[in-house]
Amino acid sequence: MPPKSKVETALIIEDDPDLRQLATWVLEAEGYRVLQAADGNEGIKLTRQNHVDVILLDIKLPLLDGWAVLKEFKDIPVLAEVPVVVFTASADPSLKMQALQLGAADYLSKPVSAEVLKKAIARALKKK
Repeated sequence: MPPKSKVETALIIEDDPDLRQLATWVLEAEGYRVLQAADGNEGIKLTRQNHVDVILLDIKLPLLDGWAVLKEFKDIPVLAEVPVVVFTASADPSLKMQALQLGAADYLSKPVSAEVLKKAIARALKKK
């Protein structure tokens, strides 16, 4: 695989610090620059302050849940094109359908292996 011409930035919006750190390690090992947010409001703030190429978004977040964050991202023209991979504990097919209808690029049910996470992020970036 040829080297990337620029470092891509991933934003992880996840309230569980252990999962957030694990996802950070996986993505940093793949060469991504990683930003972290512990809640939806912080995630929205970081996307407005930084260039972000892909977002890994939990649904069950404090303050502003992932559904509201996803809707907000899709309503902001500059962010609407940023692929969002929903990353949540529920494997409910109706929630997956809802996420995809709201514009998510992919839907992963926790727990997720490092390999599945890497592939989902790479697929989302290719769709961009």
